[in-house]
Amino acid sequence: MKPLKKTLDRIRPHFEEGGKLHAFRSVYDGFDTFLYTPNETAKRSGGTQIHDSIDSKRTMIIVVLALMPCFIFGMYNTGYQHWLACGETSFPFWPLLFYGFLAIIPKVVVSYVVGLGIEFIVAQWKKEEIQEGFLVTGILVPMICPVETPLWMLAVAVAFAVIFAKEVFGGTGYNVFNVALITRAFLFFAYPAQMSGDHVFVAAGKQFGFGPVAPDGFSCATPLGQIATTVGDKLEILGVNGEPLTWMDAFVGLIPGSFGETSVVCIIAGMLLLLATGIASWRIILSALVGGWGMAWLAHVCCTPTYPASYLTPWDQLVFGGFAFAVVFMATDPVTSCRTNVGKWIYGFLIGVIAVLIRTYNNGYPEGAMLAVLLMNAFAPLIDWCVVQSNINRRMKRLTAKTQQQ
Repeated sequence: MKPLKKTLDRIRPHFEEGGKLHAFRSVYDGFDTFLYTPNETAKRSGGTQIHDSIDSKRTMIIVVLALMPCFIFGMYNTGYQHWLACGETSFPFWPLLFYGFLAIIPKVVVSYVVGLGIEFIVAQWKKEEIQEGFLVTGILVPMICPVETPLWMLAVAVAFAVIFAKEVFGGTGYNVFNVALITRAFLFFAYPAQMSGDHVFVAAGKQFGFGPVAPDGFSCATPLGQIATTVGDKLEILGVNGEPLTWMDAFVGLIPGSFGETSVVCIIAGMLLLLATGIASWRIILSALVGGWGMAWLAHVCCTPTYPASYLTPWDQLVFGGFAFAVVFMATDPVTSCRTNVGKWIYGFLIGVIAVLIRTYNNGYPEGAMLAVLLMNAFAPLIDWCVVQSNINRRMKRLTAKTQQQ
């Protein structure tokens, strides 16, 4: 890598102020700092400073690595569900994985090209460094969307989210809402038929000429979609091939769903990496699981045929749908979540409660994790303010009492 570094250092003057390519300085800086940790230090007149090699780009890369188990499993599951839809009885690992790769890679490319393209343009216009937040958002977006999402819809949604949920607030670190979830919400409310139909979660056709073709008219709803339309108190969740799905199927992830959200096993693997590196807050994750489990238990105790999802056990609620993925990778976003420790407990707990509350008591919207996280994104600053203000009031009372005693 040293020859590449020397080449970048040699051409740097062309991109500095006064160089012939200075208009593309932010592009050069973004590429250079992505590959190598900058050696510049903050300019201060005095005092001690501590610097290490972990900057925000390196942090984002660790998050991307934590997403890789879910991403790779999503490729396999996409091929597996397609093979089931085609009536196949043998499931060769590498062809299934390759089929899933061909299905998802165009969406990843569109997500990064559109999102990073807008951020490059904004950085050039504002004469600032290119922000690194989209390194994670760019891969999250395809993972939380159905595999059959049209590319043009994805491009429109990404552009909307980056512009109106991020750049208008000032860019990375200033956004109020999780950008990937805003993309998902835009798609859901702008194109509901394409985002919640019975066929969009399973790829039906060939990918670049590779793979078998599913029968015409094939359809299969997600487990939560099936539950929402159940009549009576007998829940029957079927897979693509018509066989019943078990709790273990959902835990492993071999079920229809958004590309990267189905496998709780892979989500746990990513969670362990985020916790080990200190990037994700264990308080948010634990409190969200407790809140979700508690709300699911209460709903199950008060189950009624009017709301068929109330018959799901608390453990079912935690593994079906995008609940686990949202808790680990969305709720823990350090920009849009609470900053105080007490606030993190409250924030996570309410996400768990609201997610299960929505998916259980709104039959028209069988998945509540997205709305729960976005809603609590809006309330996170208020929660932190209340926590800080409460601490101030307690200290003032102690100070007043101590003063009166003296």
